[in-house]
Amino acid sequence: MWDFLILNPMVNLLLLFYRLLGHQTVLAITALTLVVRLAVLPLTLKQQQSARRMQELQPELAKLQKRYANDKETLARKQMELYRQAGINPMGGCLPLLIQLPLLYGLWQAIMRTLAASPMELIRLSQNIYAFIPGLTSLIPLQSRFLWMDLGQPDPYYILPVLVVVTSWLSQKILTPPSIDPQSAAINQQMMIMMPLMFGFFSISFASGLSIYFIISNLVTLLQYFVTPRPKPASGGEAEGPKEPERPKERERPPQAPRRRGKSR
Repeated sequence: MWDFLILNPMVNLLLLFYRLLGHQTVLAITALTLVVRLAVLPLTLKQQQSARRMQELQPELAKLQKRYANDKETLARKQMELYRQAGINPMGGCLPLLIQLPLLYGLWQAIMRTLAASPMELIRLSQNIYAFIPGLTSLIPLQSRFLWMDLGQPDPYYILPVLVVVTSWLSQKILTPPSIDPQSAAINQQMMIMMPLMFGFFSISFASGLSIYFIISNLVTLLQYFVTPRPKPASGGEAEGPKEPERPKERERPPQAPRRRGKSR
């Protein structure tokens, strides 16, 4: 089911781009990456807007945490009120990511499958090609030479892995909303270091074509972040935290005239 719905369409689309773009593997990978990123663009924009709004709310969240430091239940309630007032779902940035992960993983797997480097991998690749599209089978194996490297092998000079780590860190940084909670902030900090290093390890261990995909995808994320207009606050101006209800002022009683005491007889 995975091959039928995700992998096979991406493999054949990559081969079509390869044929249309003059048998240039890098251009084919770039075109397929852009198509997939365009398909998940609404989800990515929603994730970026959620991260920006969370960043704008940090001063108000810090005030709430300081005010209700000893009352966790009230703090949680006030934070939810602030999120509701600003029109933000705290989990809004996670759901789009979970939805687009299968497509991004399928793209990754399609690139690895198409850059077959051994006879067994070529045989396996032939099983993913649509028989009703003429001429696709004759395209394999793909032209894998690009500049100083073989796209089917890791970069011998580690230039692409370094670029993968740098661009992954930048994209991870802009997509991670800041947190005033020390534990959450520590977890986010660890993820900002571990994820780029993990992608860098993949770039060192697998084909260079995968590194091309990582770099292009990260650059698209950065471009989307800087060209996307910032979301407008929900009620005009900057979002303000929930205000405490004002207590009604007591009416001032008019001064009463002093009573005159009668003369004692």
